[in-house]
Amino acid sequence: MIDYGILRLVWWALLGTLLIGFAIADGFDLGVAVLHPFVARRDGERRQTLNVIGPVWEGNQVWLILGGGAIFAAFPALYAVSFSGFYLAMFLVLLGLILRPAAIVYRSKVETPGWRRAWDWIFFASGFVPALLFGVAFGNVLLGAPFRFDDELNVIYEGDLFGLLTPFALLAGLVSLAMITLQGAAWLAAKTQGPVAFRAKLAGFLAAIVLLAAFTYAGYWGAQNIDGYVLTSAVDPSGPSNPLAKTVVREAGAWRAAYEARPWTLAAPALTYFGVIVAVLALALSAPIVAFIGSSLATAGVIATAGLTLFPFLLPSSLDPNHSLTLWDASSSRHTLTLMLGAVVVFLPIVLAYTAWIYHALRGQVTEATVGDKENYPY
Repeated sequence: MIDYGILRLVWWALLGTLLIGFAIADGFDLGVAVLHPFVARRDGERRQTLNVIGPVWEGNQVWLILGGGAIFAAFPALYAVSFSGFYLAMFLVLLGLILRPAAIVYRSKVETPGWRRAWDWIFFASGFVPALLFGVAFGNVLLGAPFRFDDELNVIYEGDLFGLLTPFALLAGLVSLAMITLQGAAWLAAKTQGPVAFRAKLAGFLAAIVLLAAFTYAGYWGAQNIDGYVLTSAVDPSGPSNPLAKTVVREAGAWRAAYEARPWTLAAPALTYFGVIVAVLALALSAPIVAFIGSSLATAGVIATAGLTLFPFLLPSSLDPNHSLTLWDASSSRHTLTLMLGAVVVFLPIVLAYTAWIYHALRGQVTEATVGDKENYPY
């Protein structure tokens, strides 16, 4: 049987992989929504962007379901704290995800300009709000969330929605928004032609500049001005899950020190810069598929940077650092993690194979001429 400590580490890596999968797959859906009112100006052009993601958005959300399920089953304490503490922010994200399919489907039900214009902006909001709030959430994780446990391990959360909107968290939100916008721009450049593809390229250049600037400044800010969290007690990777059985201190420069202690983790931010450069060059050279690969690498780099910066923390506590959640003390039992790992080994390849087949079947571009066929392009 696999060692308990190794199982915990494997599930930490799997959780990160699922989050990256969601950001890459559903990220371009959100990015297309953010760009929709700006890259598509005529009704036919806007139907192009809608039909680019119309057949795939629902399947892409499988990654969100898998990620949420992994948190619930593998790290239940993290699920309990984050979903109760960030409740209103999660509600706004879910509202955006619910409004997106409504906008895609209902926009074309009525042909009046006012009706379609209203749904166009609802579609934009359904991408903008989740893209921003996902980054705000990561920013607050790095800052630490205002929670603690009582003696019976009941969660006590002392924050509110507006308390999450700190300057650093909003900067992290800008990183997320630019990252997802770049992803959407690269996808639109690959899947459309004409003015929409051209404007998507321009939007991709702008998103890349914003992403590089915001990501660099966020890294500097985090290294210089944010107190990180450090475990000061001995850790038993195979010990029982008890978030109160450790000591943690906040230290200036602790997040920077984590990279100094593990220099190999610098590969994550380096991947972000490399991916953005590849995406920009590919867009300039009219190689949108390569641009999408580059933006996906940048997306993976951004999320890996946050995860490796926090390691081994999952969610630090700003109220009582000793109550912070780590992958060693917030996980499910050894039996649960083993059973779930077996399910992942069996079903994840099936999901990947089916997804690859779907994208192969839907290959090709969506043009303004093809959307005239409303039987095959209904949105």
